[in-house]
Parts: sequence; C-alpha cells; structure tokens
Amino acid sequence: MNNAHLLKADICVGGQWGDEGKAKMIDFLSKNYNCIIRYQGGANAGHSVIHGREKYIFHLIPSGILYPDTICILGNGLVVDPEALLSEIDTLAERGIFTEGRLKISSRLHLVLPVHKELDISREAGQNKKIGTTGRGIGPAYIDKAARIGIRFCDLENAASLEEKLKENIREKESLLKNLYGSEKTIDVKALTDSLLCSYERLKKYVVDLPYFFYEMKKPSRILLEGAPGTGLDMDFGTYPFVTSSNPVAGGAVTGSSIPMRSVNDIIGIFKAYITRVGEGPLPTEVTGTEGERLREYGSEYGATTGRPRTCGWFDGVQGRYAVLVNGLNKIALTKLDILSNYQSIPFCTHYKINGKTTDIFPARSELLARAEPVYREFPGWNQPLTGIKSFRDLPDQAKRYIDFLSDYLSCPVSYISVGADREDTIEVN
Repeated sequence: MNNAHLLKADICVGGQWGDEGKAKMIDFLSKNYNCIIRYQGGANAGHSVIHGREKYIFHLIPSGILYPDTICILGNGLVVDPEALLSEIDTLAERGIFTEGRLKISSRLHLVLPVHKELDISREAGQNKKIGTTGRGIGPAYIDKAARIGIRFCDLENAASLEEKLKENIREKESLLKNLYGSEKTIDVKALTDSLLCSYERLKKYVVDLPYFFYEMKKPSRILLEGAPGTGLDMDFGTYPFVTSSNPVAGGAVTGSSIPMRSVNDIIGIFKAYITRVGEGPLPTEVTGTEGERLREYGSEYGATTGRPRTCGWFDGVQGRYAVLVNGLNKIALTKLDILSNYQSIPFCTHYKINGKTTDIFPARSELLARAEPVYREFPGWNQPLTGIKSFRDLPDQAKRYIDFLSDYLSCPVSYISVGADREDTIEVN
C-alpha cells in the first residue's frame, strides 16, 4: 500500500547565495513538524541558531534537533564525513541535546573520505580561477557519486566488500594526486577501512532505508525538507561555475529526501532583507568600501563554517524573482530586516544594465552577470529598532512599504519576517 497520503511535506529553500538565515527560520518553523530532513549538501554549510541564551552551529544535523520530539533525517542526497557527524553528535550531547532515537541517516547516503578533502584543496590551489570551495571534500564526493565509485553508508555493513570498493576508489585518487598535483602520497586502504568501520559501529543505530522507513509510518506526519546553501549556488540554476556540487533548489528536495513528489505542499523561500555571498562569483549589488564593511558588521556577516567575511549588497529583485520562478515558491520568509534599521535610505535593485541594455532577466552566463550594473529604487529607511515587534501592523510604515514592494516585485507573499536573532523575534504575517 502506498502511504504517501500520510506524508505532508513542505520545502524550505535558500533564495539567494546561502546564509539567508535558514537555520533560524527552520528552528522557528520546526514546532509545526514531526520531522526535518536535510536533502543535499554536506558540512560545507554552517547554520547558526540562537536558542534561549545559547548559540548552536549546525553543519549536518537539522536544527530541528533542538525540539525534543522532532525526528531529524540526513537524506540520501547528502555527502557526509562520518567523523564530522560524530563530532557534531558529541558536541550536542555535551550540551544536553541527545540524538539517539531521533536522528536517522539514509543508508544510501554517500561518504566524504579524507582523500576527497585533499583533492578539494589541491584542485582549488591549482586553479587560476578560484571557485571558493570550503575544502570539506564535498565536490570530489559528488564526483565519485556521479562516477559510480562512491562509498555509501550501506557499504559499511560488509568489511570485505568495503575494502575492495575502497581499493578501486583510492587507486584512482592516488593517480589524480600524482599526475595532476604532483603528490606522491599513498593512502593506507586497510587503515581507512578500519577507521570507517569504527565510525560505523557508533553510527549504525541511526541508519535506515528511507523509502521503507516512510512506508512503515502508520500515522500522518508533517515533514519539513531543508536545503543548503541557496538557489544562487545550485549546480544547474546558480552562477555556474561558482556553484556548489548539488541541487539546493526545491526540485532537489524530492530526490534527496526519498519523499514522494505528491506529498509536497508549500515551498518556502528564505531571503535576507539585503544580500550576501561568501566565496568567489559575481554579486551585482555588492556594496564596497566602508559602506560594505558597515553592512557586514551590522549583520555579523562572517561564515559559520570558515569564518570568512561575506560579500554584502542590497536586495537584488532580479535574482529574487528568478529564485521564485525556479523553485515555484508560494511563501517568503524575510530575515534580518532589523539590520536595515541603521539606514536612512535603502536601495532595492529592480533591473540590471548589461552591455548598455536594461533588463530584468537573470543571465545564465556568469560573465554577463559580472558586468551587470544594478538599477535601484530607493526606499526611505526607519530609525525604530524592530526587535521585539510581534505583528506586521506594528512595524514602521517605511518597513511595511519596503516589504510590500518586495512581495509585489517577486510576485510571492511574505509570510514570515525575522526581526532579531532569537526564535521569538519572528512575525507571522496573516
């Protein structure tokens, strides 16, 4: 019997280039769901959540783990370093957050191996045009997946076959490291096998085959699918080649989570009230100099994973409208509106000028986007602090006008507004 009717899923996707405040919004929304699923990416994305007086940073485990009755799942679309996952589990346990019985790992999920990290760093160092990788081995792990030589969690069940699969995988990696990057390093396959099996001993209690796990559910479940980092870094729809190695867009949620397509209802896009990007690649509305530094300091815009300063800019309506289009968004969560309280005038990009022509089309070619000059509409700012405001009607009139224009321009309603770092500093818009 097909029980897809028991699964009611919503998708939460980053609308920009990551770091939109997804963890804070997912933490807020999690109270409405039984289950949170990460569907792609890996430990290259960091998610910060303020809960009470505590700050938590998540790289793999969904932030919904802070709710004691919520099931959190790492879907088959992720690539995971077992040691990094165990470190995150242990860190949470030290702070009184326990995962046993509540964390599930897809048996079909691919592993990030130490050699993937070495390849990642070597490849980035050897390129004239940098991509801005975090060096966590995510791209090389996805390459193995596509090449059909990847190692999955289910492969850890059998030591003998695991070692044979690793021999094939490592043989190719040693050749790449030697011939492309001049490395003479050899990898001890037996030691790697033993290390993975040791990690598996601790992790196997979490491992499930997700399609059957969902099939065996006997009561209705509300599920939230969580993507990372954002639409602008999607392999197919982002600013290629300055992208991640997977599909953060809503379309990737179904294949990466094992949730049936007809179980999906709402698709929520998370956008900052301005915009940021970390790593390489074009950002048409970038604010440079002291003004850019001011916005970065106001918003504390430093990577949770790398600590790198983020490039900051004004809200890009052209990119935002494109994100609504490719994800099929029907709700927007707008974050960090409170940061704009520091400005007398707030620019909003409505068009680009590219090669002398005005357009509202987001170009597929990154070299065209790099030449785009933003055309702005200016909005008056406000001096009133927003933290603590609980309803849309109590926001300053200038803030309401900015939000209304953003919603109209993107043709998508703003349903949630974050006005502070705490879970409670969130407005639900009726």
